[in-house]
Amino acid sequence: MSDPRQHIMPVYRPPEEAFERGEGVRLITEEGKSYLDFIGGIAVSSLGHSHPALVSALKDQAEKLWHTSNMFRVPAGEQLAEKMCARTFADRVFFTNSGTEAVEAAIKTARKYHWSKGDEDRFEIVTFTGAFHGRSLGAINAGGNPKYLEGFGPALPGFTQIEWGDHDALDAAVTNKTAAVFVEPVQGEGGVRAMPEQCLTGLRKLCDERGALLIYDEVQCGMGRTGQLFAHEWAENAAPDIMCVAKGVGGGFPFGACLTTEETGVVMQPGSHGSTYGGNPLAMAVGNAVWDIIADDDFLAQVRRVSGTVAQGLKSIADSHPDKVDGVTGKGLLTGIQLKALPKPVQNACREHGLLVGVAGNNVLRLAPPLTISDEDVREAVGVIDSALSEWTIEE
Repeated sequence: MSDPRQHIMPVYRPPEEAFERGEGVRLITEEGKSYLDFIGGIAVSSLGHSHPALVSALKDQAEKLWHTSNMFRVPAGEQLAEKMCARTFADRVFFTNSGTEAVEAAIKTARKYHWSKGDEDRFEIVTFTGAFHGRSLGAINAGGNPKYLEGFGPALPGFTQIEWGDHDALDAAVTNKTAAVFVEPVQGEGGVRAMPEQCLTGLRKLCDERGALLIYDEVQCGMGRTGQLFAHEWAENAAPDIMCVAKGVGGGFPFGACLTTEETGVVMQPGSHGSTYGGNPLAMAVGNAVWDIIADDDFLAQVRRVSGTVAQGLKSIADSHPDKVDGVTGKGLLTGIQLKALPKPVQNACREHGLLVGVAGNNVLRLAPPLTISDEDVREAVGVIDSALSEWTIEE
């Protein structure tokens, strides 16, 4: 019998494990082996696996109505949009199926905003090295990673990328042709690095002074991941004009959104944009359930508390392995350990010992567990990582 995996387009290289079910913060294989999940589907499974509130919401909606398209009202979507706008900077919401689609909506909205004001030349988007904004042509050009651009034709015009942390380059890049500055408050793929809070405040001020919009990509770092509902909320006077969300906002169900202010979002009139599946009844049922749990202040306080336990554990690992670890990076429950060599062997060793973790740029072992992890889960994960590093020999 042929291997059925040969029929999957080979853009991924997954390990041999195939998971049959999930229970809380654990994934279980067909053979019954349990793994502690500290990558959470890349910051997606915000409430863990098979959360009863999400399962109930999905089952209830699945027995009623799956899809109508946006030719018709979706009341649950209207309810979720109202909740989002009441709790954030936003006044308008466009629902998508993914983070990449939220990014596309954000780019289009920023350019349409300036066009609507008669400033057609103001279409450039300023982004930063290490950024990851998705896999569509627009998103990979915004991200600027040569590896992701290779083979897909010439670079699209209208994107200016500057070095992360280069304030002089940023000042020079934002001109009267800049539609928006586009940034992840905490980069995920780029090495799990957080932009300092004062820099987010400074970005807001710079955009106001130059007449540019400020867009945050909080697809990975938002929805409680850092201990605030959205990562930029740690900074003062740093609210965006547009924000992209996805991943954790659906708790595992494919769902994203582009949030805007009234002034910015009102330019997107009928015919400007659309989505067949975006905001469908199934996604909205789950989205409301996720929002009601994570937006709760007590829940976020617990995330901040357990984030401190994670930070202490990772710091102890760094102190124990100074020959192999350069330091701890990230924020909240989007964090990692920067190693002195490629992290793949350590990731593989962790998996062999029953812990699932990710990797990111700059040799980072990335952790993005469910927000529901306990101190006991943290201690178990820290123990596995410590053992994996002890066994690891850096090749010269």
